[in-house]
Parts: sequence; structure tokens; C-alpha cells
Amino acid sequence: MAKFNFEGPPVGDAVDISAECQGQLLPLVREIVQAAVSSGWNQDDVLLAFVELTWDLYEKRRGDL
Repeated sequence: MAKFNFEGPPVGDAVDISAECQGQLLPLVREIVQAAVSSGWNQDDVLLAFVELTWDLYEKRRGDL
């Protein structure tokens, strides 16, 4: 299983923070999806679950502001 070794956010005006974060998350998400598919889950269902989960987390965070 992949380790959670995130680098700090990049510094600079022209840096795309979202793209940098996605680049660090992508290998982890791919590994989770691959493990789920290997266990018999449908890839589309797993990816949709990620979308719904992250949206719920985002909405809950917004409520904390």
C-alpha cells in the first residue's frame, strides 16, 4: 500500500495548487480503486463513491466556517 508522504504546497504566483495536490493524490486513489476492482467492485461505482465522499467532506467543511 502507498504511504501518505505529502510534500508541502508549492510556493509561487503561477503555481496551480489544485493540480499539484491532485498529482500527489492520484497514485493513492489509483491504488485504492485498483484494490476495490480486484475485490470485485465495479470501477465506475468506486470512482462515483469517491466523488460523493469528497463532495460530502467539502460540504461539511464549508459548514464549519
